[in-house]
Amino acid sequence: MTTQAQPDDRQQIQQLYETMYQAMVAKDTATLNRVYADEMVLIHMTGMRQSKKEYIHAIADGTLNYFAAQHEQMDIQIDGDHATMTGRSRVTAAVFGGGRSTWRLQLRFKLVKRDGRWVFTEASAGTY
Repeated sequence: MTTQAQPDDRQQIQQLYETMYQAMVAKDTATLNRVYADEMVLIHMTGMRQSKKEYIHAIADGTLNYFAAQHEQMDIQIDGDHATMTGRSRVTAAVFGGGRSTWRLQLRFKLVKRDGRWVFTEASAGTY
């Protein structure tokens, strides 16, 4: 059953994005498990795909180290219980054994609202 977007849905999605980055920096796996749906898949810039479990593990074990994120733009489109979001942030990270750098990272998300709560189901990473 599709429901109408509520006025605060955009705010909830924006907060979810900010919470996700805070959890990535803090290596807060409990929060990451909450904001990502079980079927979540991250598609890296290289085309590599990681499941939710693999992605969270890579953050926890230091394969992916996030230090800071400065959010510049969030475009959100809502259609009932489904949404898309493109977030642009300057992200400071050291990933896959590389040095610490700051990237202009763009993440394109698919989201679904379940039990009154938005979760990310897919993310595709690129630069802007």
